[in-house]
Amino acid sequence: MAVEVKMPQLGLTMEEGTVSKWVKQEGDAVKVGDVLLEITTDKLTSEVTAEAEGTLIKIVAQEGEDVPVKGLLAYIGEAGEQVGAAPAQAAPVQAAAPAAEKKPAGETKVAVIGGGPGGYVAAIRAAQLGGKVTLIEKNKLGGTCLNVGCIPTKAILHAAEALTEAKEMAEYGIHIEVKNVDWKQVQAKKNAITAQLVGGVTGLMKANKIQVVEGTASFASKDTLAVLKKDGTKENMTFDKIIIAAGSVPAVPPIPGVKENANCVDSTGALSFEEIPKSLLVIGGGVIGIELATAYSKFGTEVTVVEAAPKLLPMMDGELTAQLRKLMEAKGVKIMTDAKVQSVEAAAVGAKVNVEIGGKVQPFEAEKVLVAVGRRTDTEALNLDAAGIANDRGRITVNDKMETNVPNVYAIGDCLGKVMLAHVASAQGEVAAENALGENAVYNDATNPSCVYTDPEFAGVGLTEEKAKEMGIAYQVGKFPLMANGKSLIMNGGVGSIKFIIGKEYKEVLGVHILGPRATDLIGECALAIGMEATVEDIIAAIHAHPTVTEAVREAALAAEKRAIHIPNK
Repeated sequence: MAVEVKMPQLGLTMEEGTVSKWVKQEGDAVKVGDVLLEITTDKLTSEVTAEAEGTLIKIVAQEGEDVPVKGLLAYIGEAGEQVGAAPAQAAPVQAAAPAAEKKPAGETKVAVIGGGPGGYVAAIRAAQLGGKVTLIEKNKLGGTCLNVGCIPTKAILHAAEALTEAKEMAEYGIHIEVKNVDWKQVQAKKNAITAQLVGGVTGLMKANKIQVVEGTASFASKDTLAVLKKDGTKENMTFDKIIIAAGSVPAVPPIPGVKENANCVDSTGALSFEEIPKSLLVIGGGVIGIELATAYSKFGTEVTVVEAAPKLLPMMDGELTAQLRKLMEAKGVKIMTDAKVQSVEAAAVGAKVNVEIGGKVQPFEAEKVLVAVGRRTDTEALNLDAAGIANDRGRITVNDKMETNVPNVYAIGDCLGKVMLAHVASAQGEVAAENALGENAVYNDATNPSCVYTDPEFAGVGLTEEKAKEMGIAYQVGKFPLMANGKSLIMNGGVGSIKFIIGKEYKEVLGVHILGPRATDLIGECALAIGMEATVEDIIAAIHAHPTVTEAVREAALAAEKRAIHIPNK
């Protein structure tokens, strides 16, 4: 029976390839591994080899023809065997409802609901493209990220890291006496950084001639927003295009006693403690919980993390996550997985948390309890039904152009209920604004990095090893321990490692995962590699400066090919 030769997917971002040259012709005998043809994408040229032995009985895709990934190229079978000739087509993409005719620059009225990292970026991009933009924000410009999320968390983490480094400098012969931690000053510095960045966003709104309205918006119809302003007045505003960037709020689990206990706080509360707590129990082993656990443990807080799942950080590489857990536990953080919180009670110290572990309920007492079980979309006040906007329990549905089912209405960021990251919202904001102003942009999350600001930092992009296995992708792994990297050894004693996931057949970079100093900065090179459909040889061919941590990225790529220089190759 004939075997189909299909267009391979050479990288996570590849959607189609062009047949540039047939090396074998119809009627030629082929063996497994023989080069059949050459294909090109906009980023690379590759060879397609035979996966079966026989005769090339029919060529379906001719030279110069564009073929979608998994589309039919040819058949290999027995000489004289009859086969079909229709090429496999990519699944049709459902078209969005037709948008209104494009207006001249400066005449398209655009509303952006929400001024977080998705909303304000969308507003700026829409203004750059000639839109007359109004941004409606019910709280503060900058959203969760700048005010009570990414930035204040990193400010507190930086203070914690500085404290730890001061204590550890004795190893270099520098003896520093840390008398105390002025927590009020830590909070003041955090607030000053936040205020400066929010002020910067305010300046950008003015520079781009964006009207900012302080108030809460809800849909009155498909093109009209009812805005309740902070001064108490109401106004109906009509727009040509509307971009929803409503964001998210902390999720509150239905755990008995949580809402009733003032010592149970969400991430916003944990960023504004009046003093450093002596003990902290964290419910949730995701990014928010682990980052704040890291910070407060450095300030001397006795930290316990309770996670219901079998592992921490479910979206990150399992092997490196296990390494991080051991490092955190070695520094005194207690971590319990497969543990479910049953209830919270009042206690003299602050709160008693009853946790089920292995079928038995154990009590744990802590001064403060951080509830960090995730976030939920903040769309309840939008009145989505008035506009007929499709959603799943508040999670707005969009296509890859960020279009909703309603013409001229777009949605981005956390309110989609998928990947709740600031940089994702910003990228989607640009796509939505460009499409709203007549461009043709598409959002692709293949290059989206995940970053966790622990000690050491943890970052990943592309496929994890677990995901590659789940998808049935043949892969090989390259790992390099940072103990063998000079700059890492200087910075943190060489703790951590870098791991590459490489496609076995075409050697394309499928994923990269880094646990170590500057991981969240290093991941940018790896995201670019995936976006360019780079192979492991492309990483190896780039000369990396010495002494840097980024040298270890190249070494991990070398290790995938059993060519590492600074570690033995197995």
